Amino acid sequence: MLELFYTRIFLFAVTGALLTGYTCSLMGTFVVRMNLSSLGFAMSHAAFAGAALGVFLKQDPIIFALLFSIAIALTLGPLADKAKLKTDVVIGVMFSLSMALALLFLNLSPDTTMSSAALRILWGSVLGLTTADIMYLLIITVITILFVIMFFKEINAILFDRKLARASGINDKPFYYLILILTSLTVAFSLKLVGGLLVFALMINPTSAVYQFSYDMKKIIIFSPVVGMLSCLLGILVSFLFDLPTGSSIAIVCSLIFAISVVLSPKRRKG
Repeated sequence: MLELFYTRIFLFAVTGALLTGYTCSLMGTFVVRMNLSSLGFAMSHAAFAGAALGVFLKQDPIIFALLFSIAIALTLGPLADKAKLKTDVVIGVMFSLSMALALLFLNLSPDTTMSSAALRILWGSVLGLTTADIMYLLIITVITILFVIMFFKEINAILFDRKLARASGINDKPFYYLILILTSLTVAFSLKLVGGLLVFALMINPTSAVYQFSYDMKKIIIFSPVVGMLSCLLGILVSFLFDLPTGSSIAIVCSLIFAISVVLSPKRRKG
């Protein structure tokens, strides 16, 4: 077992876990604060549908996951605005459509329902991370960090209240749409590590755990990625020790961290 810790596979797994945990949880601060928890769910299944199409066409699943999730992101905001519907309603429609397409593509793919490619899409595969995957994760992480640093004032105002931000002269739509696109990119590039059915847990749970202890947006943005990275590292360790699926292990760990945070939360005690 100790020999594994010095292998290239384990190094890639740890690096991928740190980048995925950081970026997913950072984007989760926006998703949770804007009451769009179902967004991570919808994005993950959109990426899952795209990856399933990639398997059906015998092409790179990640490319199609990326295309599908970006398409959903570009459709979601404008459709909700033009149709005068709550975003959660549109997300619900997108989720059901994405899940139906995912199952359809997997069903049409001969002998892929239980194939290694399909299972990697569903649950993730830490052993499948490549140099290219690490580079993609690094790029999206850097872009997300720069986005937060450069536009923190505008982002903070929009997260507090979109209507109030608009009244103060901030054009909220570009920032809102960009948040959706960055979320979709993060989900697509996290598929290999966490899997299409579980990536939303990594996006929601760490941020929700940090929210139990603070109302300060700066602290939440700083500590949510820390909890996300810790969840990924512990999840990978559990998966290696007990020979369990990586995505499932990470989702269970971050869910346990959230449960503990609820029990220990000073907000709960005050209530």
